[in-house]
Amino acid sequence: MFKQKYFIDIHKGITPLFIISLIFFFDQWDNQIALLYLSLHGTYGLLWITKSYIYPDKQWESRVSIFYGLLIWCSLSLYWLSPYLIVTNTNILPIFEDPPFIYFSICISMYILGIFLHFTSDMQKYIYLKLKPGVLITDYMFSKVRNTNYLGEFFIYLGFVLLACDWLPLLALLLFIIIVWIPNMIKKDKSLSRYNNFKDYKSKTKIFFPFLY
Repeated sequence: MFKQKYFIDIHKGITPLFIISLIFFFDQWDNQIALLYLSLHGTYGLLWITKSYIYPDKQWESRVSIFYGLLIWCSLSLYWLSPYLIVTNTNILPIFEDPPFIYFSICISMYILGIFLHFTSDMQKYIYLKLKPGVLITDYMFSKVRNTNYLGEFFIYLGFVLLACDWLPLLALLLFIIIVWIPNMIKKDKSLSRYNNFKDYKSKTKIFFPFLY
């Protein structure tokens, strides 16, 4: 039995190496979108490992079997669809043939916004639980949305997958949200329902996306 974090951290850590390998194998060093993708997803992988070391999430401390760990790997590997399509210049379900430059600027902006939401909220949660264990977190990054960290990840990965200009990575992200994220958010709500003030907190916040869900 191994901790979930080991499978997740290793996968995210080798992601920049995987992208570099793709670029090297297909000789795409002049592919500007591939290099842009490498800079974004590559730095995210390194930031994730750093976060896991400095302020780990207790959710990923649980132990799982090798089989479940491999399932985690297969699931996370869906995120490698984007760099593969970009590096190989493949369009399976194209969104744009030749997107304007502002399109890529928006992708970068979503990534930056997502990094802020994800890592800041995780930092608040980690410190809050250290200083006030057993107290429901209802303020700052969690005052409007109960899963700000997932909202941040949504913007991060949306910025990634849109760079491929293909619907297939978007469908993979949607599948991940439906199968993994939403059940985890529902499970979290059930866990937080043990707090006396959760009902009031729930009525004033959204589970995932501000003003919508």
